[in-house]
Amino acid sequence: MKAKDFDRKFDREVDITDDLDLSTARRPTQAPRRVNVDFPVWMIDSLDQEAARLGVTRQSIIKVWIAERLEKRAS
Repeated sequence: MKAKDFDRKFDREVDITDDLDLSTARRPTQAPRRVNVDFPVWMIDSLDQEAARLGVTRQSIIKVWIAERLEKRAS
């Protein structure tokens, strides 16, 4: 597909995802990097309780809470 045809399709708000090769897509600022953080036992217990209540993993809740705080700080 030529770029002008792709642009036209996009501008008409037609779904273009079938025209994309998403296997090569990447988000450079989203690449994971491992960090180690030590938490007191009471904090881990609280995190686990909240994660279980929400049906998510401890890691997920930590990521969401940190992201929320960073977004709030940025605005």
